[in-house]
Amino acid sequence: MGSDTQESLAKDVEVAESNGRYFWLRSYPEDVDWNMRLKGVPLQSLLENAAKNFGGRDCTYFMGSTLTYAEINALSDKVAHGLQQRGVRKGVNVGLLLPNTPSYVIMYFGILKAGGTVVNFNPLYTVEELSNQARDAELSMIVTHDLAVLFPKAEAMLTNGSVGSVIVCPFAPLLPQPKSIMFKLFKSKDVSNWKSSAQISRLISFDALIDNPGRPDPVEFDIENDVAVLQYTGGTTGLPKGAMLTHANLAINAEQINYWASTRLNDGEERILCILPLFHVFAMTVVMNLAIAKAATMILIPKFELDAALKLIRKTRPTMLPGVPTLYNAFMNSKKLQPDDMSSLKFCISGGAALPIEIKQGFERISRSVLIEGYGLSESSPVATCNPPAQEPREGSIGLPLPGTVISVRSLEDPSQEMPLGESGEICIAGPQVMKGYWKQPKETADVMVGEFLRTGDVGYMDVDGYTYIVDRLKDLIICSGFNVYPRVIEEAVYQHPAVEEVTVVGIPDNYRGEAPKAYVKLRQGASASEQDIFDFLQPKISKIEMPAEIEFRDKLPKTLIGKLSKKELRQERGPQA
Repeated sequence: MGSDTQESLAKDVEVAESNGRYFWLRSYPEDVDWNMRLKGVPLQSLLENAAKNFGGRDCTYFMGSTLTYAEINALSDKVAHGLQQRGVRKGVNVGLLLPNTPSYVIMYFGILKAGGTVVNFNPLYTVEELSNQARDAELSMIVTHDLAVLFPKAEAMLTNGSVGSVIVCPFAPLLPQPKSIMFKLFKSKDVSNWKSSAQISRLISFDALIDNPGRPDPVEFDIENDVAVLQYTGGTTGLPKGAMLTHANLAINAEQINYWASTRLNDGEERILCILPLFHVFAMTVVMNLAIAKAATMILIPKFELDAALKLIRKTRPTMLPGVPTLYNAFMNSKKLQPDDMSSLKFCISGGAALPIEIKQGFERISRSVLIEGYGLSESSPVATCNPPAQEPREGSIGLPLPGTVISVRSLEDPSQEMPLGESGEICIAGPQVMKGYWKQPKETADVMVGEFLRTGDVGYMDVDGYTYIVDRLKDLIICSGFNVYPRVIEEAVYQHPAVEEVTVVGIPDNYRGEAPKAYVKLRQGASASEQDIFDFLQPKISKIEMPAEIEFRDKLPKTLIGKLSKKELRQERGPQA
C-alpha cells in the first residue's frame, strides 16, 4: 500500500477514535506515535546512510572476519557498477542463492543500487524447484558461492536454460587468516572446481564483476512502485508466488520496527545474532535491514548448530536475537547453557509461529532480556503487529498494529464484513508495508485483497484493548463432527505439561467424526510421560471435541528451514487421504 493510502488512513484517526474502530490506540505505547509520518526511501539508502554516519563500525562479523560499513558500501557500489555493465537495470531480476555470509549483504545492496530486483532462493531447494522459480521470475542471472553444495545447482540451472548467467563468489576469501588457508588446504572437497565447468562462458567471477571504479550510474526510483525484492511464498494458499515488495514496503517496515524498539536499541551500538537465513523475509527485514538501519553489527551464522552458536554468543556478546519459538526453546533446554551466556541480550523478537507463554517466560528467565512476539507474512514485508516491549504481555496475543498499520477481523463467509470485538474471523492487514501484489498473477492478487486489506488466511479476534489473537490458520482447521477445531488451542494446552518440549497437532481421518486431531509430542530430555498422562492433563483444559484421538511420541519433530515446527511432513506420512 502506498503513502497516499497511509495518509488517508492517518487522516481517519480522529473519526476512528470517536467510533471506536481503532481500539489499539487506547493501549498504544506512549513513546510510539501510531500516526507518525512514514516516508520511505530507496532501500539501499539504509546502507548508504549507515556508511555515512558509522563508516568505521563493523557491519558484518563472519567466522572471525569483519567488514565495516564503509567497506560493505564500497563493495556494493562496485557490484552495482559491474551489474550495470552487464545489463542490470530497472525491471531486471537477479537471484541470490546464498547462505548467511557477507556476500549476501554486498550483492543484495549492489543489485538494488544498480536498479535491479532481488529474488531470494532457498539453497536447500532441489534443482527442479530452483529452476521453476527462476523461470517464473524471468531471472537474468543468479549469484552463488563456489561451494560444492551450491554451485552445481546453479550450473544445472544454466544447463537447463532457467538462468542466463551465474556470478560465482569464492567462499575462502570471506574467512580470516589462517582459516582461509586451512579451508583451501583441508576442505578442497567442499569447493567446486567451477573454472573447469562446461558452462564457463556464462560464469562471472566476483573479482571480474567488481573490477571497476565503483561509480554506478545513478538510478531514479519510484519507491511506491519499483519492486526491490521478489519474495517467493506459498502465500495464504496454493503454489509459491512472488510477492512484489517495493522499496517503500521494505524500508518502511524496517522503520516501523526501529521505532517500536527504539527505547531498547541504540544507533551504532548493537550486535544482532543472525541465525535465521537472510533469504527468508523475516530475517531479511528484522535481521539485515533493521541491523543496517541501526548501524548494528550482524554476527552471521551460515548454518545453525546449537553448541557452536552458544560458543559464538559467549565470544561476540550479541544484544539482539531475532528467532522462532523452537530456537529459543533449544537454547533454554541446552545442557551446555551457562548462567551468563545470554546476559548480553536486551531485546529479542519471535516470529514465524505462535510463541507459547512457557517459552517466552522461560527464555526471559535465562536471558534476563525481553522476548516479544511479532506477526506478519511475506506479503506484509513481513511485520504487521508486535507486542510492546515495555508493557505486560497479553498471553497468546500477537500484539498491536505497528505505526500506520490497521488490523481488521473479517467474516469468514463475507470478507467485506468486519467482525465485532471478541468474535473470530480472518485477520486482514492494511498498511504501507503491504505488497504491491503477486508477480504476474493478477487473479491471485485480487483473491487475497479486500480493497486495501490483505487477507492473511489466519483466523483470530481482537479484544477491547486492540490486541489481536490468532486462533489458527484457515488451512490447519480441523472439522470434527461439523465443529471447528483449532490445532493451536490444543497445542497451547499440551505445552503446559512440564514434560513436553514440543508439540504439533494435525487432523487425521476419523470414521465417526470425519476428522480428528492427533498430537505429535517430543518430550524434554530426561522427562517421561505416557499417552494417558497427557490425556489426563488435558481433560480439564480442552473440550471433548478438541481432545486428540491419538498422541504419538517422537524423538524429533519436523521443522521448516527457519526452525518452526512443520505440519506438512506429518500430513504427507498419511498419504493422499490426509
